[in-house]
Amino acid sequence: MIARSRQVALALTVVLAAGAACQARAHRPAEPGRPAPSATGPRGFTLVASGDVLPHDSIIERARYDAGGSGYDFRPMLSGIRSVVDPADVALCHMETVYGADGDYTGYPLFRSPPEVAAGLAATGYDGCSTASNHSLDDGADGIRRTLDALDRVGVRHAGSARTEAEARTTTVLRAGTARVAHLAYTYDTNGLPLPPDQPWAVSLADEAGIVADSRAARRAGADVVVVSLHWGTEWQETPDELQTALARSLTASATGGRPDIDLILGTHAHVPQAYEKVNGTWVIYGMGDQIAGEMTNHEGVQDARGNESTLGRFTFAPPKRPGGRWEVTRAEFVPQFFDVDAGRVVNLNQALARGAEVRAVRDRIRTVVLSRGAARDGLVMGE
Repeated sequence: MIARSRQVALALTVVLAAGAACQARAHRPAEPGRPAPSATGPRGFTLVASGDVLPHDSIIERARYDAGGSGYDFRPMLSGIRSVVDPADVALCHMETVYGADGDYTGYPLFRSPPEVAAGLAATGYDGCSTASNHSLDDGADGIRRTLDALDRVGVRHAGSARTEAEARTTTVLRAGTARVAHLAYTYDTNGLPLPPDQPWAVSLADEAGIVADSRAARRAGADVVVVSLHWGTEWQETPDELQTALARSLTASATGGRPDIDLILGTHAHVPQAYEKVNGTWVIYGMGDQIAGEMTNHEGVQDARGNESTLGRFTFAPPKRPGGRWEVTRAEFVPQFFDVDAGRVVNLNQALARGAEVRAVRDRIRTVVLSRGAARDGLVMGE
């Protein structure tokens, strides 16, 4: 695989030292329930992450309907999960597709989504999104540029694709109280679409050595917590494949001076929820599933409701107990979600149990998958 340029150290130093204070949550003021950074020392923070945003044609049509037939409005679609996303100190999504322009919007197989998706994500409370996926090159370099431009306009940070080589060399850093959170993102492939010959850095491809090098560079430059988003795995397979588990073991085992180089791994791509697992002391979400998607058909040509199921991970980090120590996850939670394709809404399943036994059955099935690799023994609980 072709990895992006690794000449990151200087750029990281500049970004972390000079720009971190103004990078996170610049898109909205402080709100009730968001504690101000402590003046006396570090405080803990919460990080929320969710799965693939995958606007098929039916999703685009729904957003147009929600906008009253003029433009596209994705805010109602995501409103059901805002109460979980917005209170977090850092909230990360996965923007799987690129944006089109001038009404030229399409779903599968080559996605060009309305740029109004970005405004919907910002209104829901997302601070950043991973943008490296197998669909990152669906509309070439222009698609990447339009996507990142739209996210910039609404104040949502991004990691995993780039418009310039300098941007590709610069790590995304978000503030969470006093903590600096580095967000790195990579994809296993781009569906065979070649990187632009003059832009080999346009999409970050998953390469173990490169991921470790980037994580160490971010840490050296001052990141307190390093989060890695990985677009990986086998579609429609609830069990993580051997490549996922092997890479998770290797990445979580990587350490410098006794301190792990990576603090959290967030997986996307499989279309179905996959397990959470603590590997070498680090939490790994193998796959969060699709947060937004139209009716999904699996590889056997059968409509598969699992393609509209997902989880949202929520992790509470506590400051190090000693200088130079690790920010530890003191609480790990998952929130089961479902995208109601008829209503066109993301549903928090724990808040929708009054709908009846069918909702409870979906929630319980997701819980079984999430806990299938023993995460409950390590303290993972289901959140509201």
